[in-house]
Amino acid sequence: MPVLNRIAAYAEDMIEWRRWMHRHPELGFSCDKTAAYVAERLRDFGVDEIHEGIARTGIVAVIEGEGPGPTIGLRADMDALPMEEQSGVPYASETPGAMHACGHDGHTTMLLGAARYLAETRRFKGRVALLFQPAEEQGGGARVMVEEGVLDRFDIAEVYALHNAPESPLGEFHTAPGPVMAAVDEFAITIRGEGGHAAWPHACVDPVPAALRLATAFDTIVSRNADPIDRLVVSVTQVHAGTAFNVIPGQARLGGTVRTFTPEMRDLAERRMSEICAGLAAAFGVEIDITYRRDYPATVNHGPEAMRAADVAAEIVGEAKVDRALRPSMGAEDFAYMLEVRPGAYLTLGMGGGPICHHPAYDFRDEIAPLGASFFARLVECRQPL
Repeated sequence: MPVLNRIAAYAEDMIEWRRWMHRHPELGFSCDKTAAYVAERLRDFGVDEIHEGIARTGIVAVIEGEGPGPTIGLRADMDALPMEEQSGVPYASETPGAMHACGHDGHTTMLLGAARYLAETRRFKGRVALLFQPAEEQGGGARVMVEEGVLDRFDIAEVYALHNAPESPLGEFHTAPGPVMAAVDEFAITIRGEGGHAAWPHACVDPVPAALRLATAFDTIVSRNADPIDRLVVSVTQVHAGTAFNVIPGQARLGGTVRTFTPEMRDLAERRMSEICAGLAAAFGVEIDITYRRDYPATVNHGPEAMRAADVAAEIVGEAKVDRALRPSMGAEDFAYMLEVRPGAYLTLGMGGGPICHHPAYDFRDEIAPLGASFFARLVECRQPL
């Protein structure tokens, strides 16, 4: 079965929806205009319930099927990124300092397309809950939705999400059981010494050598502490010290990120970083403070749900265009919070090239939106058949 005919019939409407959102990007939890636009479309479609103000600006819309049954959750993120657009498209961002550089405008459009079809046809049992979520890029809107009890409130039994993938061939679906996206943590380190004249280093306690050694010492966590079979990334991405060529600064600062797939590896990284800081503080005679903040957990697909979702994708594009062994990515995704408390799966849909996500010239490819909408719609019909 290719793209559902009814969805194909309003492909032009989907382009209009998507490009409106692309022109009006919003950040974090402040998706007020986007949420209002989504709610207006949902009212036009005749969905049964629209609950606004979820996680501040999120929406949960409910469509009743034919007869009793469970509730399946479908999630799309709505927020943009804090960056200037350089795509050159005629519908480019009209909001300075914000752009849809990750395709969330496309994700929301795909879920709207599925909503329109499901509200018209209702060829499924139970209910579908459409989760339009803010703050995937910043703030963990999915976590807030979970903490607000959305999955319990709407009795959602399973959850699914779909993300575009510019690096994958056009129209290919990718997923896998188990981890597909990494956990992401952040660290900030301050090294305090005693500054002074660079001509007399013996009269100072220089924090710079300690900072440089610290950055390289963290590499040994990956090369000598972690099991080589497990995946771990420790990246120092910020180094700040000094303001003049002839002045030894009083302090230096480092910052960066840690990416892991298991709780055990996460614990190892945090513990070893703290131990290395303590050891180098003693060795260099400086004070070192580390703040380690755990952010999104790993996105871990549930095996049966991932394979069933892949079966649905194969209906749409054919088995040859479905990859059931998606290579895990060190990127992060806050849909992980929903998968921690409900079975479900996260999939990607190929765009066939172009600038990658988070690039200033990125643009979602409109022709894949009917594929994503058809996938969401058929997923509901297959998981909760009449």
